[in-house]
This record gives sequence, structure tokens and C-alpha cells, in this order.
Amino acid sequence: MSQEFRHIVRLAGLDIDGSLNIEEGLARIRGIGHTLARAIVNILDLDRNMRIGYLTDAMIKKIEDVIANPLKHGIPPWALNRQKDVTTGEYMLLIGSDLVLKVRGDVDRLKKIKCWRGIRHALGLKVRGQCTRTTGRVGLTVGVKRKAKK
Repeated sequence: MSQEFRHIVRLAGLDIDGSLNIEEGLARIRGIGHTLARAIVNILDLDRNMRIGYLTDAMIKKIEDVIANPLKHGIPPWALNRQKDVTTGEYMLLIGSDLVLKVRGDVDRLKKIKCWRGIRHALGLKVRGQCTRTTGRVGLTVGVKRKAKK
């Protein structure tokens, strides 16, 4: 705690509030959840209760290195958000805009090959087997019309 407190910390291309603890701050990055944030903190042997504003530049560099190469640092493959990529077959951890672009590309691929999930995406319907008789409607409400009063 020799370094002064920083109110905003730049981590993985995102400005994070320095008053958050390390796990909460890492979980603010799109593509990193609470479980993966805790795994990163445990691998680097950091204090879970320390505020992210007290991190030194060297610690931030180590965290970014773990995010860039999670398998090399001992994070299990099941903890990653891109398992067995369709094109490369690799296990990856995608964060930020890379994650958004990959998901959009996956949906476009499903639409292009016209599989069931792709058709459901194209029509704007539920994709994962949910019931759609009464839920998921846009516009009119569910109900019965009353008889007109005379």
C-alpha cells in the first residue's frame, strides 16, 4: 500500500472505479465474470479485499497478462468464455468488443446456414426452447376484450 490511491484505473482498455475491490473491478470488464475474477485474484495471490485503486502498475500488467493468456497461467479451460472456437478449435478468453463481434459473427453464421437457431434469430423469436404462447409478445397485452356497454 505504499503507492497512492488512484480513483480511476485503466485495465484491459476500460476505466474502472478505484474504490471497487479487485474482484468487483475485474467483473466489470465484459467477458469476465465473478468466478473468473476470483480465479485471477487467486492465481496472482492478491488480497481480495484490496481496492483496485491501490494496485501498482506492475500488478496491473500481471493482471492483463493473465487475461491475455489464461491457459498459460493455470486457469482451467472450462472457465473461459470461448471454448473450442468454430474456426480455430482453440480455447480463448474474449473481452470487450472482441467478444461482441464474435457473438455477432456466430449469430450471422447461424442465419447464413439457415439452421433452426438461425431462423429463430432472424425472426426475432425465442431461441432456447422457451414457450412463446403468452410471453415474449411485443405490442398488444394478453387478455380478453370486454363486451361493449349499451
